[in-house]
Amino acid sequence: MQIKNELTAASLQPKLDRFWEVSGEKIKLINKEYDNSKGTPVFTVNGKYTLRGWTEWTQGFQYGAEVLQFDATRDESYLASARRNTVDFMASHVGHFGVHDHGFNNVSTYGNLLRLMNEGVIPENEWERNFYEIALKVSGAVQARRWTPIKNGQGFIHSFNGPHSLFVDTIRSVRALMVSHLLGHSFMGENDLKTSLLERGTLHSIATANYSVYYGEGRDSYDLWGRTAHESVFNTNDGNYRCPNSQQGFSGFTTWTRGLAWAMLGFAEQLESLASFSDEELAPVGGRAEIERIYLKAAQATCDFYIENTASDGIPYWDTGAPQIHKLGDYTSRTSDPYNEFEPIDSSAAGIGSQGLLRLGKYLNDKGQTEAGNRYWQAGLTAIDALFAEPYLSTDPTHQGLILHSIYHRPNGWDNVPAGQKIPNGESSMWGDYHAREVALYLHRINKGLPYYSYLGAVK
Repeated sequence: MQIKNELTAASLQPKLDRFWEVSGEKIKLINKEYDNSKGTPVFTVNGKYTLRGWTEWTQGFQYGAEVLQFDATRDESYLASARRNTVDFMASHVGHFGVHDHGFNNVSTYGNLLRLMNEGVIPENEWERNFYEIALKVSGAVQARRWTPIKNGQGFIHSFNGPHSLFVDTIRSVRALMVSHLLGHSFMGENDLKTSLLERGTLHSIATANYSVYYGEGRDSYDLWGRTAHESVFNTNDGNYRCPNSQQGFSGFTTWTRGLAWAMLGFAEQLESLASFSDEELAPVGGRAEIERIYLKAAQATCDFYIENTASDGIPYWDTGAPQIHKLGDYTSRTSDPYNEFEPIDSSAAGIGSQGLLRLGKYLNDKGQTEAGNRYWQAGLTAIDALFAEPYLSTDPTHQGLILHSIYHRPNGWDNVPAGQKIPNGESSMWGDYHAREVALYLHRINKGLPYYSYLGAVK
C-alpha cells in the first residue's frame, strides 16, 4: 500500500458529498424494486440484489443504511422508512439465538436510532426510547448466550458452526454486549445466575486476540505479524485450542481479508470503548492496562498486515494466500485490478478496514503517539480515496449496489462471474455498502464538527 500523506479528511469531502448522492439513489432503487417477501437481500447478481440462504445477517445493514443516510443528509424520508422497517422486520433478530451477528443487525438499526435520539437529532420520545433500549438490552444478552468456556476461565461467543467455532468477525458483535451492559443489563442464567455482559464481551475479545490473530511468535509455520484466521477450532470436551480453519477464505493458514478487516475495526472500536468502563468493572477481566495492551497489539498487528499486503491504492484482494494470487506478481506495488484474470478483489474489506485504520489512527494520536497514529490515519484516507471513486463507486443508475467488486463466498462459488470474465467482479454486497456508508459518515461528521461517531452513542 502506498500511503498518500497529502490527503486530509476535508479534502475528501467532495467525494463524500457525491457518495451520499449516489447512496440515496441506491436506497430508493432497492426500496422500489426489491421484493422483501423473498427474504433479506445479501448481494447483487447482474446489478440486482438477491438473497442467499445461510443466515439472516444482513437485514440490519439494509435498514441501518437508511438511518445513516438520514444522519448524513437530514432527509426525513430515510428516517421514516428506517423507523417503519425496524418495527416491521427487525424483532426476529433481537431474539435470534442461532447467530453470532447481533452487533451487525441490531446495533446498526436500534442502536443508530437511539444514538440519534441521544444527540437530539430525533425528538425525545419516552416510548420510542424504551422500545430501542429494550431491544438492545435483550440483543446483547441473547448474543452472550452463545458461550463456549475454554481454558483458564476464558471463553468466546461461538459461531453458527457450533460451540467449537470462534469466528474472527464476531469481534464486531461484541458491541451488542457492551451497549447492553452500559444500558444496565446482564445475562441471566439458570437459578438466576447473573453474568456481566462486559465480562463476556471482554473475554471474547481477548480470545479473538489470542487465537484469531497471529503475531509472528512461532505458533505455526505461517505465523506472520498481523495475519488472521477466519475460524479457530476448539475441543469442547476440554477447552483446548486445536487448529485454524476458514469458512470463506482459502484456508486456515491464509488470510481472508474481510476477516482481517473485521478484526481491524473491532479491536479499534473496543479500544475506544475502554474509557466508558470503570477500573472496578475491568479488574475481574485483567484490568485496564492489560486489556488495552492486548487490544492495541491486535489492532496494530492487523492494520500493519493490511497495509503490507494490500494493493497500492488500499483495496485488497479477497485472500492474501489465494491459490492464483502469485500470478499477479507484486500486486502490492500496483493499483488494484478488479478485472484481472486470476483472483477477485473484495472491496467490502476496504470499506470495513479503512474505518479500523482511521479509528486506530485517531486513538493513537489522542494518546500522543503521532507518528504511528498518522500512518494509520493516512492509510485509511488512502483506501477511502480509491473506494469512493470509479471503478468502485457504482454510478450506473440501474445497478442497485453502491460499492462494486465485493465478493461473498469464493470457495462456495456463490459470487457472480460476468459473461466474458474469469473471476467475480462488478457486484455489491449489503455489508460492503453499509460499511462504506459507516466510514463515510465517520469522516463526514468529523468534517462538519458533529459529535464523534461511535456505537457507544447508543448509550447516554
